Amino acid sequence: MYYKKILFATTASPACDNAAKVAFDMAMKYDAELVVFHVLGVPTRGFSTQVTDVKTGELEEMYDENYVALVKEEIKSYYEELSDQVNVRIETGVGVPYREILRQARAEDADLIIMGSNTRAEDVSSTRYRGVAGETLRKVAKRARCPVAIISRPCTTCWKLFSNIVVATDFSKASDSAFMYAMKSAEAVGARLYIFHAYDLSASYAGGKAPTQGEIEQRVKEAEQKIKERYLSKMDGFDNYEVAIWEGTPYVEILKYARAKQADLIVMAHHAREYSNPDEAEFGSTVEEVVLRAPCPVASVNHPDKVAD
Repeated sequence: MYYKKILFATTASPACDNAAKVAFDMAMKYDAELVVFHVLGVPTRGFSTQVTDVKTGELEEMYDENYVALVKEEIKSYYEELSDQVNVRIETGVGVPYREILRQARAEDADLIIMGSNTRAEDVSSTRYRGVAGETLRKVAKRARCPVAIISRPCTTCWKLFSNIVVATDFSKASDSAFMYAMKSAEAVGARLYIFHAYDLSASYAGGKAPTQGEIEQRVKEAEQKIKERYLSKMDGFDNYEVAIWEGTPYVEILKYARAKQADLIVMAHHAREYSNPDEAEFGSTVEEVVLRAPCPVASVNHPDKVAD
């Protein structure tokens, strides 16, 4: 897995500091160009030159050439200590943040997007932080054509020194892309690959009847066969892997397994519900629950683009 261009979406605030360290570190290690991208705000109306600042949600600024230059200078200064030996370019956009991030990633043909789980500072031990992923993250992770690395806590291991990578699959088409990204990444850095599936017991109980032990064991056998057919048959000589199937609530089992294997990275596909009112999005998909609680970075992969190379 080789990265030529990395897009780091940021508000240039402490909420993005953990993601920033990973983004600059990866760009230096892979000798990639790092595009630091900041959305100035949402226009108050039509083609207005006034925007609602996305960092505070309150201020309105006039954006023109001078204002953009000032913001870029502030961002450059904020990340000055991390920029040594990194090929950095700072870009800005105006509009709805997730749309602008996706648009910039497509325009740049980015190989990877890096961002934090929230754009506003939160107490990571708070109940709210554990229950709410940022709306921008949710939509970028779901719709991006390239992998999205989500950094919600300090990453103590350099990306190139990862030893253990867990890929969690639900056997969806998107999970096939996640598996391929995880395997390529494991090959590239010499990490051990853990292929994991959680049989969803909560879904089994939803019908009002608890599955018998025999039914659970049958589901596990079916999952083992799927892993052999969908993944092991495509390993092409790569043998540094383990397979595990646990039963329970998927995000809980993924987190338990990742901790047991001391995972440096969790790779998953993103399946999220749509909300008519973003404020109602208190509970996200499995990947969002994992992002908010995982002790390591999480990569969301939904498309085969940028995965096979």
